[in-house]
Amino acid sequence: MLSETLATGLAEYRIGPKIREFRRNKKLGLAELSAHTGLSPALLSKIERGHIFPTLPTLLRIAMVFGVGLDHFFVESERSAVAVTRSKDRIKLPDRPGNPSPAFLFESLNFPLQDRRFEAYLAEWPVGRAPAEPHRHDGTELVYVLGGRLCVTIDGDDHQLEAGDAICFDSGATHCYRGEGRSTARALVTVMP
Repeated sequence: MLSETLATGLAEYRIGPKIREFRRNKKLGLAELSAHTGLSPALLSKIERGHIFPTLPTLLRIAMVFGVGLDHFFVESERSAVAVTRSKDRIKLPDRPGNPSPAFLFESLNFPLQDRRFEAYLAEWPVGRAPAEPHRHDGTELVYVLGGRLCVTIDGDDHQLEAGDAICFDSGATHCYRGEGRSTARALVTVMP
């Protein structure tokens, strides 16, 4: 069972309607397409109506009948610029993979959006953790503290932030974060390349 976010993201590619359009342009019935692909007419009908999404091997079998590559089904000029990211579908990741005691955890807030012009994250710094490793990357970063206390160190200078405070800086400068105080610090972090 797909989550609502994944189902919505896949539906935007309009795979089923593209298959139906190919089939009708070739003047094929579902039974004829079934004979060419080895897939049942019922399965093909469900795919065309968007009730199920085909696996890549299944989609490749269909694509081969029409002489197109898989990319045809995923390149779309009409993709929506709207992406809803449900809280239940986000994955909390540590600052470094496999770190048993991460300095911070983050969740991407705009991962389903194609051609993102910026990255948005919800980040948490649990109480009593070591500071994050200093790092740098291209772009501009904005940190808006939602709760708790956060120290952002930029090129060796500490900046103490509390709920409601924000800091914006050139993320090409070496920077790191650490939560301070008695509660988990939470912030909205955006990075624009």
